[in-house]
Amino acid sequence: MEFHLGVLAIVMGGHVRVGLEDNIYIADGVLARSNAEMVEKIVRLARELGREIATPDEARRILNLKGKDRVGF
Repeated sequence: MEFHLGVLAIVMGGHVRVGLEDNIYIADGVLARSNAEMVEKIVRLARELGREIATPDEARRILNLKGKDRVGF
């Protein structure tokens, strides 16, 4: 149900994260080949619903993460 819930989040203005860590299926009964395949699917769905996709830097800012050049504690 990851993609069904992802679409609901998109429609409601939220953010979506996908990955093999949470789900191994790209469709009912179809194993995903990679995380990239899952990301491509949710990006396609988001664009079809009129949502912009965050860049890696925008995602880091949204999630309040350090950039790759500021790794450390």
